[in-house]
Amino acid sequence: MYSNAYIFRYAGIMVILVAAILSSAAMFLKPYQERNDAVDKMQSILAAAGIEDVTSANAIELFNEYVTDMIVINEKGEVVDDYTAANKENSKAFKINLKEQLFNKANNKPYELALYIIQKDGQKINIVPLRGVGLWGPIWGNIALKDDFKTVVGVTFGHKSETPGLGAEIAQKPFQSEFPGKTIFDESGKFVSIGVVKGGIKNLPADLQSHKVDAISGGTITSSGVSEMLQNVLESYVPYIQKRG
Repeated sequence: MYSNAYIFRYAGIMVILVAAILSSAAMFLKPYQERNDAVDKMQSILAAAGIEDVTSANAIELFNEYVTDMIVINEKGEVVDDYTAANKENSKAFKINLKEQLFNKANNKPYELALYIIQKDGQKINIVPLRGVGLWGPIWGNIALKDDFKTVVGVTFGHKSETPGLGAEIAQKPFQSEFPGKTIFDESGKFVSIGVVKGGIKNLPADLQSHKVDAISGGTITSSGVSEMLQNVLESYVPYIQKRG
């Protein structure tokens, strides 16, 4: 029989070997994982602007074709970086960690946000990245606004662990199709964002319906999370929008 010392040594060596193998595999796979994340991000941005037939194979090419400008703004609405060169995944704007920047905002610290400019069919479309909290974890997405920075062109939403058939419906077309044509400023120019309303918007006054969408049935908390995400992120761009005149 093997002694206890032998068994412990053997187990220790195996643990070290397995840890080394897993660590090496993670380091080897990291560039591929980062590339996949970048491609997913590009697909979501392009989809928000209504650009169709984007696949993992052509996402980088189409992203560099349609995205003409990538801007970084600070909390004062000032442009601190403006990238128009090729290989736009290398820009500062593309690499911004929105979670960290929104954390800085919540703690009254300086923060920076990205803005993607797309040219499509002769029109300028502004893409604002989004991030918030749903029922079970983070939610995220992109909202595309016309050049007036008021009217929604389209949205994309994603989630980590929302309930299938309920909160997870934010990632499906029926919910996302409610947003095009909605506006984030009222007629007086006041920022109002877009609210997700439980019980539907059909009974609201017409002037309010233009700033609201129907909540997901059975997904009240996730719907509220989308409302809060839009409010929190979009209001951060108001100083920049106001500086544009």
